[in-house]
Amino acid sequence: MSWDKSLVRIAGYEVETVRKRLAEVVARREMAEMGLVVLDAQIEAEADFIRADPVAAFHHPGFLAGCKARRLTLLSALELVMAEEAGARDALVEAFETQKKYENVADGLARRRVQEAARRDTAELDEMGILRAGRRAAGT
Repeated sequence: MSWDKSLVRIAGYEVETVRKRLAEVVARREMAEMGLVVLDAQIEAEADFIRADPVAAFHHPGFLAGCKARRLTLLSALELVMAEEAGARDALVEAFETQKKYENVADGLARRRVQEAARRDTAELDEMGILRAGRRAAGT
């Protein structure tokens, strides 16, 4: 295998590695978003419970304070994951660009190899034609 094909393979591996990293980050973002949805559902369920049992309202301020703290934690984690996701997307774009550059180099080298082989074939055919023409001229 030539060096240019090796570079393309390495770049492809890098793209896949970054793609997997991005998928992991997206999954973590989705989990953080799901945590917010679950928290909202718990708050709504607690509100329904309080409507059904007014005595439970005594504990509601503490519950809401805990929910507020959890929400801040989840939002902070979500913000960090979103920043990481943006970085992973940028890294993926860069990996794709690098892979494309290597592919272009490899394609250019392959075209030059084909052109060089065609040039050599043409030169050999020209040389055979000249030798044949020389033999005919000598034999006439």
